[in-house]
Amino acid sequence: MFLAIDIGNTNLTIGVFNESKINFVSRISTDRAKESDEYAVKFDDIFKLYNINPEEITGCAISSVVPELTDKITSAIGRITLAKPMVLGPGVKTGMNIKIDNPAQLGADLLAGCIGAAALYPLPCIVIDSGTALKVSVVDKNGAFRGCAIAPGVKISLQALSAGTSMLPNISLKAPDHAIGTNTLDSMTSGTVFGFASLIDGLIEKCENELDEGEAFVVATGGLAKDLIKSCKRNIEYNGELILYGLKMIYEKNYPER
Repeated sequence: MFLAIDIGNTNLTIGVFNESKINFVSRISTDRAKESDEYAVKFDDIFKLYNINPEEITGCAISSVVPELTDKITSAIGRITLAKPMVLGPGVKTGMNIKIDNPAQLGADLLAGCIGAAALYPLPCIVIDSGTALKVSVVDKNGAFRGCAIAPGVKISLQALSAGTSMLPNISLKAPDHAIGTNTLDSMTSGTVFGFASLIDGLIEKCENELDEGEAFVVATGGLAKDLIKSCKRNIEYNGELILYGLKMIYEKNYPER
């Protein structure tokens, strides 16, 4: 069995594969204060919940945008499985040509998602990742990473709006029936959901125009993307496990014999 872990600023996403099929996906809150042993116990509990024997996990790949947790998670996985985790970073073969000013600055989660998209979908392809930040990445017709656009994510924007105003409450994310809100909650929800959907549509159009390779296939991933893309004009595929699939493909490229 193979284990893929994406360490994000808000959540850790954990996926276990049995051959090419994903067995389960679990998400836990990112906690920078937790130590390696605490994460080892947490992972062991999750495996038990899904009836997985940790000793059957022989391969593992990790992407991380939280450097202070990378070593802790790597150590935790090494304690409870037979896998020696591969951390996506410099020196790891990806097979993707990265055409940006400084490839070392490219986030591991962005790269893994784009590699998954390039393998699973037609090219050129645009990848929407809606998490702590909203990221729009571009893969050209030759499978090269061309760059991305990054904006504040939905939750960050809502938190800033609520924190900076004394009369606006925190809200849950649910698309309203009308764009023209007639009360505070509907007005905030409209501005957030329809506003971000329009932002996504607009960035897709601008990226396609700059790339100049015709209409791109668009796929979305991330915790909030599934709801947001319902309000977009563009037809957008949703794949919540895109980064995990990308990690598996990268691991197999580096360790084909396993």
